[in-house]
Amino acid sequence: MTQPATHVWRLLKWGRILARHGALKGIEGDPNTPAPVRRLARIARIGARVPKVPRYADALQAIGPAAIKLGQTLATRPDLVGEAAARDLLRLQDQLPSVPFATIHEAITAAFGRDPAMLFAQIEETPVGAASIAQVHRAVTTDGRQVAVKVLRPGVTEDFARAIDTYQWAAAQLEGMSTEARRLRPRLTVENFRRWTLRELNFMREAASASELAEAMTAEPDFVVPAIDWRRTTGKVLTIEWVDGIKLSNRKALIAAGYDTKQLAETLIHAFLRQAIAEGFFHADMHQGNLFALPGGTGGKGRIAAIDFGIMGRIDRRARTWLAEILYGLITGNYKRVAEIHFEAGYVPAHHNVAEFATALRAVGEPMRGLSVKDMSIGMMLDGLFAITRDFDMVTQPHLLLLQKTMVMVEGVATGLDPDINLWDTAAPFVREWIRTELGPEAYVADRLVADVRLLSRLPDLVRRIEAHYPAPGGEPPAPPLREIEVVRIGGGWRYATVALLAAVAGGGATWLFS
Repeated sequence: MTQPATHVWRLLKWGRILARHGALKGIEGDPNTPAPVRRLARIARIGARVPKVPRYADALQAIGPAAIKLGQTLATRPDLVGEAAARDLLRLQDQLPSVPFATIHEAITAAFGRDPAMLFAQIEETPVGAASIAQVHRAVTTDGRQVAVKVLRPGVTEDFARAIDTYQWAAAQLEGMSTEARRLRPRLTVENFRRWTLRELNFMREAASASELAEAMTAEPDFVVPAIDWRRTTGKVLTIEWVDGIKLSNRKALIAAGYDTKQLAETLIHAFLRQAIAEGFFHADMHQGNLFALPGGTGGKGRIAAIDFGIMGRIDRRARTWLAEILYGLITGNYKRVAEIHFEAGYVPAHHNVAEFATALRAVGEPMRGLSVKDMSIGMMLDGLFAITRDFDMVTQPHLLLLQKTMVMVEGVATGLDPDINLWDTAAPFVREWIRTELGPEAYVADRLVADVRLLSRLPDLVRRIEAHYPAPGGEPPAPPLREIEVVRIGGGWRYATVALLAAVAGGGATWLFS
């Protein structure tokens, strides 16, 4: 187990880097920050040249790969780091210096246990992308297919293990300092980060996630999931179909190529809603670098291909039903129903008042309705929502953390494609239809029919079990099981005779006494 002194030393080193980038300003100025943490932040910036505008993303890139991934997680928690910091952290795209190809070649050889030339006719030495966990090279298989080969960076697993160990220790200390810190549950945030990272470090899990998502998205033909090459995939090397498209971040190139950016934005939103609400399994890293436009699609207006399936989210049906009703309630202005769902789901403690919560939601949601995203003040809306969580003692919901992060990403990509898009209007038809299908009268009747058919299928077995316990009149009841009794062996024939004689005398004496 790592000693506390080691954790403190790492935190001081990281704190110094954060201070030089001005990333501790928000911690110092936040009245909810525990006093000991504020004092440490001031100590860390002594003598540092602090920039006027904090550069949170740059600071975490300077610390290392694990810090970059943590920054991506914190981008989903503006209630922890502040709205400005969360927005800046969305810049993290994992761009790092690449590992020399000789090292990558060794890693591929070790992963497959043989020369990569037996699997790939060619591997380009210059990577097409270098991230915190892996880097990607374009390659051609021995059967002539264009593929992308994703290779785990050597030593990254050990680096993440050390960093996460310290993150967990620091989060535990933070929760012990204030009630507000406990409500925000930083230990839970770090634990979710640890679980996501462990999955992301296993490329077989990523391949399985891509395969599952491809099956789930057959109803959205304009959203493409590249095929996995299972023969050339291991826990440390992932081989996937090459995607030859234009990144959604390059709007000018998309327009020049004749793509309908408005249609692409709507396709992205519908694809996300289908994943999150209809399927309950969604791509949780849908930033602009992971999304490409491909030719074809409905009306020839373009398709969207996604890559990088290391981080995936899953929501059960009950939570999806709540989510759909909340979204639809906000779209239609039915704040009372939204408030009721929060109480039914246990998001708000029962001692609060439903009507008061509905009024608080109205104060946040009503000014935003009917506006395009470019006219909304997202910062004001988030401030209002965070104030509600404090006023009504709402704690962090672990199954919604990834969803919140992905919603922010999808919104950013969609507005980059179409600045005038209205997310509410785009989402409303899909959410309305899903609620009608899943919660309407037809769905109720269908659920009852399924339940009744399942009950009928169990009846024969139920009758057999009843007959076994309650046989027909005149039938011989089953003999009860006999208790196991250990036989005591005393040894020697005369000893058996002595025991038999004593037993007879005892039995006769008992009979005489009873008479």
